[in-house]
Amino acid sequence: MSQETLGDRIRNLRIKLGVSQAQLAFPELSDSYISLIESDKRVPAPSVIELLARKLNCSATYLVSGVSEDIVDDLRVTLEYAEIALQNGAAAEARDRFAEVLGHSDALALPDMLKQARWGHALALEASGALEEAIEALREIASGASLEYDRDHWTRAHVALSRCLRERGDTSAGVLVAEDALRRLAIAGGELTDAAVHLGATLLGCCIERGDLVRAGQLADDLVGRAEKIGTVQARIAAYWEAAYVAEMRGEYERGVSLAERALSLLGEAEDPRNLARLKLAYASLLLRARPSEAGRAKQVLVQARAGIEGSAAGEVDTAWCLTELARAETMLGKPAEAIELAGQALNLLGEEPRRSSAWALTVLGEAHVRLGRRNEAVAFLTRAATCLEEMESTRDAAQAWFDLAELMGETGEETQRRDAYRRALACVGL
Repeated sequence: MSQETLGDRIRNLRIKLGVSQAQLAFPELSDSYISLIESDKRVPAPSVIELLARKLNCSATYLVSGVSEDIVDDLRVTLEYAEIALQNGAAAEARDRFAEVLGHSDALALPDMLKQARWGHALALEASGALEEAIEALREIASGASLEYDRDHWTRAHVALSRCLRERGDTSAGVLVAEDALRRLAIAGGELTDAAVHLGATLLGCCIERGDLVRAGQLADDLVGRAEKIGTVQARIAAYWEAAYVAEMRGEYERGVSLAERALSLLGEAEDPRNLARLKLAYASLLLRARPSEAGRAKQVLVQARAGIEGSAAGEVDTAWCLTELARAETMLGKPAEAIELAGQALNLLGEEPRRSSAWALTVLGEAHVRLGRRNEAVAFLTRAATCLEEMESTRDAAQAWFDLAELMGETGEETQRRDAYRRALACVGL
Protein backbone atom coordinates (compact mmCIF):
# COMPACT_ATOMS: atom_id res chain seq x y z
CA MET A 1 0.00 0.00 0.00
CA SER A 2 1.26 3.47 -0.87
CA GLN A 3 2.70 5.60 1.95
CA GLU A 4 1.65 8.79 0.17
CA THR A 5 -0.75 11.13 1.86
CA LEU A 6 -3.89 12.50 0.23
CA GLY A 7 -2.04 15.76 -0.39
CA ASP A 8 0.89 13.91 -1.99
CA ARG A 9 -1.39 12.08 -4.38
CA ILE A 10 -3.21 15.25 -5.44
CA ARG A 11 0.08 17.09 -6.03
CA ASN A 12 1.67 14.20 -7.97
CA LEU A 13 -1.37 13.75 -10.21
CA ARG A 14 -1.61 17.51 -10.81
CA ILE A 15 2.05 17.68 -11.82
CA LYS A 16 1.66 14.61 -14.04
CA LEU A 17 -1.20 16.37 -15.85
CA GLY A 18 0.92 19.54 -16.15
CA VAL A 19 -1.52 21.92 -14.47
CA SER A 20 -0.93 24.55 -11.79
CA GLN A 21 -2.67 24.83 -8.45
CA ALA A 22 -4.67 27.77 -9.79
CA GLN A 23 -5.74 25.79 -12.87
CA LEU A 24 -6.80 22.81 -10.73
CA ALA A 25 -8.73 25.09 -8.40
CA PHE A 26 -10.61 27.13 -11.02
CA PRO A 27 -13.44 27.96 -10.83
CA GLU A 28 -14.82 26.23 -7.73
CA LEU A 29 -11.86 26.57 -5.35
CA SER A 30 -8.94 28.89 -4.61
CA ASP A 31 -5.31 28.10 -5.37
CA SER A 32 -4.44 28.78 -1.71
CA TYR A 33 -6.93 26.09 -0.63
CA ILE A 34 -5.34 23.61 -3.05
CA SER A 35 -1.95 24.50 -1.54
CA LEU A 36 -3.25 23.78 1.98
CA ILE A 37 -4.68 20.42 0.86
CA GLU A 38 -1.45 19.40 -0.88
CA SER A 39 0.57 20.25 2.23
CA ASP A 40 -1.91 18.20 4.34
CA LYS A 41 -2.95 21.25 6.35
CA ARG A 42 -6.58 20.87 5.32
CA VAL A 43 -8.76 17.77 4.98
CA PRO A 44 -11.16 18.35 2.09
CA ALA A 45 -14.85 17.45 2.36
CA PRO A 46 -16.06 14.37 0.42
CA SER A 47 -17.67 16.64 -2.19
CA VAL A 48 -14.33 18.39 -2.77
CA ILE A 49 -12.54 15.03 -3.09
CA GLU A 50 -15.08 13.98 -5.72
CA LEU A 51 -14.54 17.27 -7.57
CA LEU A 52 -10.75 16.91 -7.52
CA ALA A 53 -10.94 13.27 -8.60
CA ARG A 54 -12.92 14.25 -11.69
CA LYS A 55 -10.42 16.96 -12.53
CA LEU A 56 -7.45 14.62 -11.98
CA ASN A 57 -9.00 11.75 -13.96
CA CYS A 58 -8.97 9.25 -11.12
CA SER A 59 -11.37 7.80 -8.58
CA ALA A 60 -12.18 9.39 -5.25
CA THR A 61 -11.31 6.03 -3.67
CA TYR A 62 -7.77 6.25 -5.06
CA LEU A 63 -7.30 9.80 -3.76
CA VAL A 64 -8.40 8.80 -0.26
CA SER A 65 -6.75 5.39 0.00
CA GLY A 66 -3.90 5.29 -2.46
CA VAL A 67 -5.07 1.86 -3.59
CA SER A 68 -5.03 1.42 -7.35
CA GLU A 69 -8.35 1.31 -9.14
CA ASP A 70 -7.59 -2.19 -10.49
CA ILE A 71 -7.15 -3.55 -6.96
CA VAL A 72 -10.29 -1.78 -5.73
CA ASP A 73 -12.25 -3.26 -8.64
CA ASP A 74 -10.93 -6.76 -7.91
CA LEU A 75 -11.84 -6.50 -4.24
CA ARG A 76 -15.26 -5.14 -5.10
CA VAL A 77 -15.92 -8.10 -7.41
CA THR A 78 -14.81 -10.52 -4.68
CA LEU A 79 -17.15 -8.85 -2.19
CA GLU A 80 -20.07 -9.00 -4.61
CA TYR A 81 -19.37 -12.68 -5.25
CA ALA A 82 -19.26 -13.33 -1.49
CA GLU A 83 -22.58 -11.54 -0.97
CA ILE A 84 -24.23 -13.59 -3.73
CA ALA A 85 -22.84 -16.81 -2.27
CA LEU A 86 -24.20 -15.89 1.16
CA GLN A 87 -27.63 -15.04 -0.25
CA ASN A 88 -27.69 -18.33 -2.16
CA GLY A 89 -26.92 -20.37 0.96
CA ALA A 90 -23.31 -21.21 0.02
CA ALA A 91 -22.04 -20.20 3.47
CA ALA A 92 -18.63 -21.87 3.26
CA GLU A 93 -17.85 -20.26 -0.10
CA ALA A 94 -19.02 -16.87 1.18
CA ARG A 95 -16.87 -17.22 4.30
CA ASP A 96 -13.77 -17.92 2.20
CA ARG A 97 -14.36 -15.02 -0.18
CA PHE A 98 -15.00 -12.53 2.66
CA ALA A 99 -11.83 -13.81 4.36
CA GLU A 100 -9.93 -13.22 1.11
CA VAL A 101 -10.88 -9.53 1.21
CA LEU A 102 -10.08 -9.26 4.93
CA GLY A 103 -6.65 -10.76 4.34
CA HIS A 104 -5.72 -8.45 1.48
CA SER A 105 -2.81 -6.13 2.22
CA ASP A 106 -4.77 -3.06 1.05
CA ALA A 107 -7.97 -3.78 2.98
CA LEU A 108 -7.11 -1.49 5.89
CA ALA A 109 -6.92 1.46 3.49
CA LEU A 110 -10.49 0.81 2.35
CA PRO A 111 -12.65 1.23 5.49
CA ASP A 112 -16.03 0.87 3.76
CA MET A 113 -15.01 -2.39 2.08
CA LEU A 114 -13.40 -3.62 5.27
CA LYS A 115 -16.61 -2.96 7.21
CA GLN A 116 -18.69 -4.79 4.60
CA ALA A 117 -16.30 -7.75 4.56
CA ARG A 118 -16.21 -8.06 8.37
CA TRP A 119 -19.99 -8.04 8.60
CA GLY A 120 -20.44 -10.52 5.78
CA HIS A 121 -17.75 -12.80 7.21
CA ALA A 122 -19.48 -12.86 10.61
CA LEU A 123 -22.84 -13.75 9.02
CA ALA A 124 -21.18 -16.45 6.91
CA LEU A 125 -19.60 -17.94 10.03
CA GLU A 126 -23.01 -18.02 11.69
CA ALA A 127 -24.66 -19.53 8.63
CA SER A 128 -22.00 -22.25 8.40
CA GLY A 129 -22.53 -23.18 12.06
CA ALA A 130 -19.23 -21.79 13.39
CA LEU A 131 -20.94 -20.03 16.30
CA GLU A 132 -17.86 -19.52 18.48
CA GLU A 133 -16.01 -17.75 15.66
CA ALA A 134 -19.13 -15.80 14.72
CA ILE A 135 -19.56 -14.58 18.30
CA GLU A 136 -15.93 -13.47 18.49
CA ALA A 137 -16.25 -11.58 15.19
CA LEU A 138 -19.56 -9.98 16.20
CA ARG A 139 -18.19 -8.84 19.55
CA GLU A 140 -15.44 -7.00 17.71
CA ILE A 141 -17.89 -5.49 15.23
CA ALA A 142 -20.33 -4.43 17.96
CA SER A 143 -17.60 -2.80 20.05
CA GLY A 144 -16.36 -0.81 17.06
CA ALA A 145 -19.78 0.22 15.71
CA SER A 146 -21.09 3.75 16.30
CA LEU A 147 -24.55 4.22 17.77
CA GLU A 148 -24.33 7.94 17.03
CA TYR A 149 -23.23 7.82 13.38
CA ASP A 150 -24.48 4.44 12.11
CA ARG A 151 -27.41 3.29 14.24
CA ASP A 152 -28.57 0.61 11.80
CA HIS A 153 -25.20 -1.13 11.67
CA TRP A 154 -24.78 -0.84 15.45
CA THR A 155 -28.21 -2.41 15.98
CA ARG A 156 -27.64 -5.23 13.48
CA ALA A 157 -24.38 -6.13 15.20
CA HIS A 158 -25.96 -6.36 18.66
CA VAL A 159 -28.99 -8.27 17.38
CA ALA A 160 -26.75 -10.80 15.63
CA LEU A 161 -24.49 -11.15 18.67
CA SER A 162 -27.42 -11.78 21.02
CA ARG A 163 -28.93 -14.24 18.52
CA CYS A 164 -25.69 -16.25 18.22
CA LEU A 165 -25.21 -16.36 21.99
CA ARG A 166 -28.75 -17.66 22.38
CA GLU A 167 -28.27 -20.28 19.69
CA ARG A 168 -25.04 -21.43 21.34
CA GLY A 169 -27.04 -21.97 24.52
CA ASP A 170 -25.69 -18.99 26.48
CA THR A 171 -29.12 -17.42 26.89
CA SER A 172 -28.21 -15.25 29.88
CA ALA A 173 -25.38 -13.63 27.91
CA GLY A 174 -27.79 -13.05 25.02
CA VAL A 175 -30.21 -11.31 27.40
CA LEU A 176 -27.44 -9.07 28.75
CA VAL A 177 -26.33 -8.01 25.27
CA ALA A 178 -29.88 -7.16 24.17
CA GLU A 179 -30.79 -5.38 27.42
CA ASP A 180 -27.63 -3.26 27.38
CA ALA A 181 -28.16 -2.34 23.74
CA LEU A 182 -31.77 -1.34 24.40
CA ARG A 183 -30.71 0.79 27.36
CA ARG A 184 -28.06 2.59 25.31
CA LEU A 185 -30.50 3.09 22.43
CA ALA A 186 -33.07 4.63 24.80
CA ILE A 187 -30.45 7.04 26.16
CA ALA A 188 -29.69 8.04 22.57
CA GLY A 189 -33.38 8.81 21.99
CA GLY A 190 -34.13 5.84 19.77
CA GLU A 191 -36.99 4.19 21.67
CA LEU A 192 -39.55 4.59 18.88
CA THR A 193 -37.47 3.28 15.99
CA ASP A 194 -37.21 0.07 13.99
CA ALA A 195 -33.91 -0.51 15.78
CA ALA A 196 -35.64 -0.59 19.16
CA VAL A 197 -38.22 -3.09 17.90
CA HIS A 198 -35.57 -5.43 16.48
CA LEU A 199 -33.59 -5.30 19.71
CA GLY A 200 -36.78 -5.85 21.71
CA ALA A 201 -37.63 -8.86 19.54
CA THR A 202 -34.17 -10.28 20.19
CA LEU A 203 -34.53 -9.82 23.94
CA LEU A 204 -37.98 -11.39 23.77
CA GLY A 205 -36.55 -14.47 22.07
CA CYS A 206 -33.96 -14.85 24.83
CA CYS A 207 -36.62 -14.55 27.54
CA ILE A 208 -38.65 -17.26 25.87
CA GLU A 209 -35.66 -19.56 25.70
CA ARG A 210 -34.94 -18.94 29.37
CA GLY A 211 -38.53 -19.87 30.25
CA ASP A 212 -39.46 -16.41 31.56
CA LEU A 213 -42.91 -16.38 29.97
CA VAL A 214 -44.37 -13.69 32.25
CA ARG A 215 -41.76 -11.18 31.15
CA ALA A 216 -41.95 -12.46 27.58
CA GLY A 217 -45.71 -11.79 27.51
CA GLN A 218 -45.21 -8.25 28.79
CA LEU A 219 -42.42 -7.63 26.28
CA ALA A 220 -44.54 -9.01 23.43
CA ASP A 221 -47.47 -6.67 24.21
CA ASP A 222 -45.10 -3.70 24.47
CA LEU A 223 -43.37 -4.70 21.24
CA VAL A 224 -46.60 -4.90 19.25
CA GLY A 225 -47.80 -1.57 20.64
CA ARG A 226 -44.49 0.12 19.88
CA ALA A 227 -44.31 -1.35 16.36
CA GLU A 228 -47.84 -0.24 15.49
CA LYS A 229 -47.06 3.24 16.77
CA ILE A 230 -43.94 3.38 14.57
CA GLY A 231 -45.94 1.96 11.68
CA THR A 232 -43.15 0.63 9.46
CA VAL A 233 -43.51 -2.76 7.80
CA GLN A 234 -40.27 -4.15 9.21
CA ALA A 235 -41.10 -3.15 12.78
CA ARG A 236 -44.56 -4.71 12.61
CA ILE A 237 -43.23 -7.93 11.06
CA ALA A 238 -40.66 -8.32 13.85
CA ALA A 239 -43.25 -7.62 16.56
CA TYR A 240 -45.95 -9.95 15.20
CA TRP A 241 -43.40 -12.69 14.56
CA GLU A 242 -42.03 -12.67 18.10
CA ALA A 243 -45.48 -12.24 19.67
CA ALA A 244 -46.58 -15.35 17.74
CA TYR A 245 -43.68 -17.24 19.25
CA VAL A 246 -44.68 -16.12 22.75
CA ALA A 247 -48.25 -17.23 22.10
CA GLU A 248 -46.94 -20.64 21.03
CA MET A 249 -44.85 -21.01 24.18
CA ARG A 250 -47.88 -20.09 26.31
CA GLY A 251 -50.03 -22.65 24.56
CA GLU A 252 -52.11 -19.96 22.82
CA TYR A 253 -51.70 -21.62 19.46
CA GLU A 254 -54.65 -20.07 17.63
CA ARG A 255 -53.52 -16.57 18.64
CA GLY A 256 -50.03 -17.47 17.48
CA VAL A 257 -51.35 -18.59 14.09
CA SER A 258 -53.26 -15.32 13.73
CA LEU A 259 -50.18 -13.23 14.56
CA ALA A 260 -47.99 -15.26 12.20
CA GLU A 261 -50.53 -14.75 9.40
CA ARG A 262 -50.42 -10.98 10.00
CA ALA A 263 -46.63 -11.05 9.77
CA LEU A 264 -46.73 -13.18 6.60
CA SER A 265 -49.11 -10.77 4.88
CA LEU A 266 -46.68 -7.92 5.57
CA LEU A 267 -43.54 -9.84 4.68
CA GLY A 268 -44.89 -10.32 1.16
CA GLU A 269 -44.49 -6.55 0.82
CA ALA A 270 -40.98 -6.56 2.24
CA GLU A 271 -39.71 -9.20 -0.25
CA ASP A 272 -37.07 -10.75 2.01
CA PRO A 273 -36.69 -14.36 0.79
CA ARG A 274 -34.86 -15.63 3.87
CA ASN A 275 -37.26 -14.11 6.38
CA LEU A 276 -40.26 -15.16 4.30
CA ALA A 277 -39.02 -18.76 4.38
CA ARG A 278 -38.30 -18.61 8.12
CA LEU A 279 -41.70 -17.12 8.89
CA LYS A 280 -43.42 -19.80 6.81
CA LEU A 281 -41.48 -22.29 8.91
CA ALA A 282 -42.68 -20.68 12.14
CA TYR A 283 -46.24 -20.53 10.80
CA ALA A 284 -46.21 -24.24 9.89
CA SER A 285 -44.82 -25.08 13.33
CA LEU A 286 -47.76 -23.25 14.92
CA LEU A 287 -50.23 -24.98 12.61
CA LEU A 288 -48.94 -28.38 13.73
CA ARG A 289 -49.64 -27.45 17.33
CA ALA A 290 -52.83 -25.43 16.92
CA ARG A 291 -54.54 -27.58 14.31
CA PRO A 292 -53.11 -31.12 14.22
CA SER A 293 -55.83 -32.05 11.73
CA GLU A 294 -54.11 -29.69 9.24
CA ALA A 295 -50.75 -31.48 9.39
CA GLY A 296 -50.94 -32.05 5.64
CA ARG A 297 -51.30 -28.32 4.99
CA ALA A 298 -48.46 -27.59 7.42
CA LYS A 299 -46.27 -30.04 5.51
CA GLN A 300 -46.96 -28.19 2.23
CA VAL A 301 -45.94 -24.90 3.83
CA LEU A 302 -42.79 -26.55 5.20
CA VAL A 303 -41.84 -27.86 1.77
CA GLN A 304 -42.13 -24.30 0.43
CA ALA A 305 -40.11 -22.98 3.36
CA ARG A 306 -37.40 -25.58 2.79
CA ALA A 307 -36.99 -24.50 -0.85
CA GLY A 308 -36.73 -20.87 0.25
CA ILE A 309 -34.23 -21.64 2.99
CA GLU A 310 -31.97 -23.73 0.78
CA GLY A 311 -31.95 -20.97 -1.83
CA SER A 312 -31.12 -18.13 0.56
CA ALA A 313 -28.51 -17.02 3.09
CA ALA A 314 -30.07 -19.20 5.77
CA GLY A 315 -27.62 -21.39 7.63
CA GLU A 316 -27.54 -24.93 8.90
CA VAL A 317 -29.65 -24.06 11.95
CA ASP A 318 -32.58 -22.89 9.80
CA THR A 319 -32.26 -25.91 7.53
CA ALA A 320 -32.17 -28.26 10.52
CA TRP A 321 -35.21 -26.53 12.08
CA CYS A 322 -37.14 -27.04 8.84
CA LEU A 323 -36.14 -30.71 8.62
CA THR A 324 -37.21 -31.19 12.25
CA GLU A 325 -40.64 -29.64 11.69
CA LEU A 326 -41.08 -31.73 8.54
CA ALA A 327 -40.26 -34.76 10.68
CA ARG A 328 -42.87 -33.66 13.21
CA ALA A 329 -45.45 -33.34 10.43
CA GLU A 330 -44.61 -36.82 9.11
CA THR A 331 -45.04 -38.26 12.61
CA MET A 332 -48.47 -36.63 12.88
CA LEU A 333 -49.37 -37.96 9.44
CA GLY A 334 -48.60 -41.49 10.57
CA LYS A 335 -45.19 -41.81 8.89
CA PRO A 336 -42.69 -42.17 11.78
CA ALA A 337 -40.06 -43.90 9.64
CA GLU A 338 -39.90 -40.86 7.33
CA ALA A 339 -39.77 -38.65 10.42
CA ILE A 340 -36.74 -40.52 11.76
CA GLU A 341 -34.92 -40.04 8.45
CA LEU A 342 -35.61 -36.26 8.40
CA ALA A 343 -34.75 -35.67 12.07
CA GLY A 344 -31.55 -37.68 11.58
CA GLN A 345 -30.59 -35.39 8.70
CA ALA A 346 -31.16 -32.40 10.98
CA LEU A 347 -28.86 -33.83 13.65
CA ASN A 348 -26.16 -34.59 11.09
CA LEU A 349 -26.25 -30.96 9.96
CA LEU A 350 -25.95 -29.64 13.51
CA GLY A 351 -23.06 -31.85 14.64
CA GLU A 352 -22.17 -32.74 18.20
CA GLU A 353 -22.26 -29.26 19.73
CA PRO A 354 -25.28 -28.86 22.07
CA ARG A 355 -27.90 -26.55 20.53
CA ARG A 356 -31.58 -25.82 20.91
CA SER A 357 -32.11 -27.13 17.39
CA SER A 358 -30.45 -30.40 18.33
CA ALA A 359 -32.81 -30.79 21.29
CA TRP A 360 -35.87 -30.33 19.07
CA ALA A 361 -34.60 -32.91 16.59
CA LEU A 362 -33.90 -35.36 19.42
CA THR A 363 -37.41 -34.81 20.78
CA VAL A 364 -38.98 -35.57 17.42
CA LEU A 365 -36.81 -38.68 17.10
CA GLY A 366 -38.07 -39.81 20.50
CA GLU A 367 -41.69 -39.24 19.50
CA ALA A 368 -41.25 -41.13 16.22
CA HIS A 369 -39.70 -44.10 18.01
CA VAL A 370 -42.63 -44.12 20.43
CA ARG A 371 -44.99 -44.40 17.43
CA LEU A 372 -42.98 -47.40 16.21
CA GLY A 373 -43.12 -49.03 19.64
CA ARG A 374 -39.39 -48.70 20.21
CA ARG A 375 -39.53 -47.59 23.85
CA ASN A 376 -35.84 -47.98 24.69
CA GLU A 377 -34.72 -45.90 21.73
CA ALA A 378 -37.38 -43.30 22.52
CA VAL A 379 -36.20 -43.01 26.14
CA ALA A 380 -32.59 -42.59 25.00
CA PHE A 381 -33.41 -39.77 22.55
CA LEU A 382 -35.75 -37.94 24.93
CA THR A 383 -33.19 -38.15 27.74
CA ARG A 384 -30.57 -36.56 25.48
CA ALA A 385 -33.05 -33.84 24.48
CA ALA A 386 -34.02 -33.00 28.07
CA THR A 387 -30.37 -32.95 29.20
CA CYS A 388 -29.42 -30.68 26.29
CA LEU A 389 -32.24 -28.22 27.05
CA GLU A 390 -31.39 -28.17 30.75
CA GLU A 391 -27.72 -27.41 30.03
CA MET A 392 -28.74 -24.56 27.72
CA GLU A 393 -30.93 -22.74 30.27
CA SER A 394 -34.14 -23.52 28.34
CA THR A 395 -35.76 -24.28 31.68
CA ARG A 396 -39.40 -24.42 30.63
CA ASP A 397 -38.73 -26.65 27.63
CA ALA A 398 -36.39 -28.81 29.67
CA ALA A 399 -39.08 -29.26 32.32
CA GLN A 400 -41.59 -30.30 29.67
CA ALA A 401 -39.10 -32.74 28.14
CA TRP A 402 -38.39 -34.36 31.53
CA PHE A 403 -42.11 -34.55 32.23
CA ASP A 404 -42.81 -36.24 28.87
CA LEU A 405 -39.97 -38.64 29.56
CA ALA A 406 -41.39 -39.48 32.98
CA GLU A 407 -44.76 -40.26 31.41
CA LEU A 408 -43.12 -42.55 28.88
CA MET A 409 -41.16 -44.35 31.60
CA GLY A 410 -44.39 -44.83 33.51
CA GLU A 411 -45.73 -46.73 30.53
CA THR A 412 -42.66 -48.99 30.50
CA GLY A 413 -42.72 -49.65 34.25
CA GLU A 414 -39.38 -47.96 35.01
CA GLU A 415 -40.47 -46.44 38.32
CA THR A 416 -37.06 -45.33 39.63
CA GLN A 417 -36.17 -43.55 36.40
CA ARG A 418 -39.68 -42.12 36.25
CA ARG A 419 -39.38 -40.53 39.69
CA ASP A 420 -35.96 -39.14 38.80
CA ALA A 421 -37.35 -37.58 35.60
CA TYR A 422 -40.22 -35.97 37.56
CA ARG A 423 -37.71 -34.53 40.07
CA ARG A 424 -35.61 -33.05 37.30
CA ALA A 425 -38.72 -31.56 35.68
CA LEU A 426 -39.64 -29.86 38.97
CA ALA A 427 -36.06 -28.67 39.50
CA CYS A 428 -36.08 -26.98 36.09
CA VAL A 429 -38.97 -24.75 37.20
CA GLY A 430 -37.49 -24.09 40.64
CA LEU A 431 -39.62 -26.52 42.65
